[in-house]
Amino acid sequence: MRFQLIIQPQAEETMIELKRSNSKKLQKVLKTLALMETNLRHPSLNTHKYNAIEGKNGEEIFESYIENKTPAAFRIFWHYGIGQGIITIVAITPHP
Repeated sequence: MRFQLIIQPQAEETMIELKRSNSKKLQKVLKTLALMETNLRHPSLNTHKYNAIEGKNGEEIFESYIENKTPAAFRIFWHYGIGQGIITIVAITPHP
């Protein structure tokens, strides 16, 4: 199944900042987003439910890896979207 991605403003702002300051990291983000569109179960994504927060309307939030075993490795936080086949990207951020 192919997913349509909806990128929320906070995640979009991160991508704009990375375009300005860290093009290599942005390329990793874009590669990960492309993979999420086609295969959420890809092992490199290490996708799992993130229990610490929930979506604005109570949605279950998931975390997918952009990087692993890297200091402040970036993650994508998302939930299943407003309809079938849609993923809403909530945030793109370094892992604490």
